[in-house]
Amino acid sequence: MNIDIVKQVTIISGKGGTGKSSIIAAIAKTLQNDIVLADADVDAADLYLIFTPEKTKTYDYYGLKKANINKAECIECGKCKEVCRFKAISEELIVEETKCEGCALCFHICPVCAIKMNDTISGQFFVSQTRIGEMTHAHLNPGEESSGLLVAEVRKLAKKIAAEKNKKLVLIDGSPGIGCPVISSLTGTDLAIVVTEPTLSGFHDLDRILQLLEQFHIPGYIIINRFDINEEITNKIIAMHDTNFPIISKIPYNSIFVTAMLEKKSVVEIISTDESVSNIQREIVDISNFIQRKLHIDN
Repeated sequence: MNIDIVKQVTIISGKGGTGKSSIIAAIAKTLQNDIVLADADVDAADLYLIFTPEKTKTYDYYGLKKANINKAECIECGKCKEVCRFKAISEELIVEETKCEGCALCFHICPVCAIKMNDTISGQFFVSQTRIGEMTHAHLNPGEESSGLLVAEVRKLAKKIAAEKNKKLVLIDGSPGIGCPVISSLTGTDLAIVVTEPTLSGFHDLDRILQLLEQFHIPGYIIINRFDINEEITNKIIAMHDTNFPIISKIPYNSIFVTAMLEKKSVVEIISTDESVSNIQREIVDISNFIQRKLHIDN
């Protein structure tokens, strides 16, 4: 399949704790024949808790370059230490990698070119096999920068695999917030779905994430999860939305999501005679069908 044909959907939330990962896991299970799953939360990935992936390929991720002082060439003038605002250079003129931010000021100011900027491994990204197919995900080392670039690698790898396996869709689990990794998970995507909750912080952060989608001209749709825990705020969310960002689903609170997580399953994999659970499972199927219709993906 031509890689340009592969569609991308990012599921995001303005804040953590909205149930986004539980919902995307259920959608992923429903659409498993058509998708490659990408976990774009490189700082705190959690989809592996549900799908227990087995890594099949591992790639080193090189982030920011770090300074290194060649002691054989150094004349010990101390200029590098004087200009380093991160205090990454010790009295002995040795660079502490954990403090170096890769700004390269020391490299440019060294009068004898004794400082080199070296590639360093900032994390890893993976291809894993799960019970619903292949999944790409990553781990950024603690304290490392450039998480957005690592998200881009995860997405690029997922899209490549989708093209090779004739999958029609990359389903992306974005990280919470509106920062760099979120922007990277949204850039160039075909459609975004925002999972929110009826809390004060959920209401506020939904507004922020919708502003981001509007700025990027990305079609967006809203799911209100646990809508019945505070119907006053749910009504405010309904009142604030406009035709640009329609609400496509309201999912009630149900402990089945906790049960599913404890069993390392998605909610659609739980067998239950409870009608309220069946209703939620049908709602997930409806959301999945909506994604297929919007992106013209045949069943």
